[in-house]
Amino acid sequence: MLQGRRVLIGVGGGIAAYKVCQVISTLAKLGVEVRAILTDNAQQFITPLTVATLCRHSAYTDELFWQPSQPRPLHIELGEWAEVMLIAPLTANLMAKLVHGLADNLLTSTILASTCPVLLAPAMNTDMWHQPSVQRNWQLLQTDLRYHAVNPGSGILACDRVGMGRMAEPSEILVYLHSLLYTQGKRDLIGKHILISAGGTREHLDPVRFIGNPSTGKMGVALAQAALHRGAKVTLVHAPMETRLLNSLSGVRLLPVISAVEMRQAMLNCFPEADWTIMAAAVADVRPTEYSAEKLPKRLLPNQLPLSAAPDIVAELSHIKRSHQRLIGFAAQTGDIFTPALEKLQRKRLDAIVANAIDQIDSGFGSDHNQAIFIDHEGRKVAIGQCSKLQMAHHLYDFIHTMSGKPVMAMRDEDEWHG
Repeated sequence: MLQGRRVLIGVGGGIAAYKVCQVISTLAKLGVEVRAILTDNAQQFITPLTVATLCRHSAYTDELFWQPSQPRPLHIELGEWAEVMLIAPLTANLMAKLVHGLADNLLTSTILASTCPVLLAPAMNTDMWHQPSVQRNWQLLQTDLRYHAVNPGSGILACDRVGMGRMAEPSEILVYLHSLLYTQGKRDLIGKHILISAGGTREHLDPVRFIGNPSTGKMGVALAQAALHRGAKVTLVHAPMETRLLNSLSGVRLLPVISAVEMRQAMLNCFPEADWTIMAAAVADVRPTEYSAEKLPKRLLPNQLPLSAAPDIVAELSHIKRSHQRLIGFAAQTGDIFTPALEKLQRKRLDAIVANAIDQIDSGFGSDHNQAIFIDHEGRKVAIGQCSKLQMAHHLYDFIHTMSGKPVMAMRDEDEWHG
């Protein structure tokens, strides 16, 4: 996906410029062709030599911009070369220049001479960030659909203040760049509310013991990221998962739950407002019949644990789904992944299902990669080879877009499904 792709990075004059080095280094190691422009102020924080070494290519500065020896204007060459641009850190001064279309240096001239999507990563002192003039500029800039935003976070700043203004972490910026390289900046989910479930539910026997599964929630997180990057409003109902995964979801509404019962209630509450619902969570099939509010001594643990059925959330949602809504399920399988997934799609009257193999190397639970077969209610199927979970999420949204608008045939449980 990334080998040979072209990313142009514009570095603004702020202390957060040091973070950009990690972005450049990671992209280069993935085979991306990286070029970088440093403003004069940026060179007060990192050197062209540092950036050139990480890029495996000379860094560009205003000194080169004004030299007449170029066969074509440098800003035109760079603007046409770039598939995606990243501006990081985006300073208050640089933001104002972009809002007003100024072109007084190599970086701003290159932006105006290009048509590719531009990812903006602001960073500044918290008082500067909260200035009404800066906030007006920030909001105005985002009305241009060419510009994509990775919002600053909150924390301890270089000036020792605590508040908003920290540039997004390199990991979050890299994920967004991957999305833009896939989508070429399209926002085909604007106006859509995407509801996603993620992670493995826990069915507790007592406060320290539970029935669970290996799901980490990475697929659900990737689905949320991809939907957000394509312009959707996103709600993620998630079982317990690592904080670092949740920290990558700035702009996503997060609803934490633990058990299948809690997830059921959260999904039912959110479902009426959702256009597309994707049940990527690994929801428990059974739960202990009895729960002890205190930890059970080992000697009191039952030899045979009484179990009862956990709620079948996706089946319940399919019964209340309206004609304009889409409901997509997941089926984690071993061996033959197609047949049981098709049976689940038919039995639960889903619009589509993702059959993903969990017994393949570097795929499924806990992995950063996945492979799957998409099946819709009209019988179409698309096989997706091993790829990153973010790329898998984008493939799924492309698949949903191509689905027929016909409603799923209503049927009783004993009826056969005819496609």
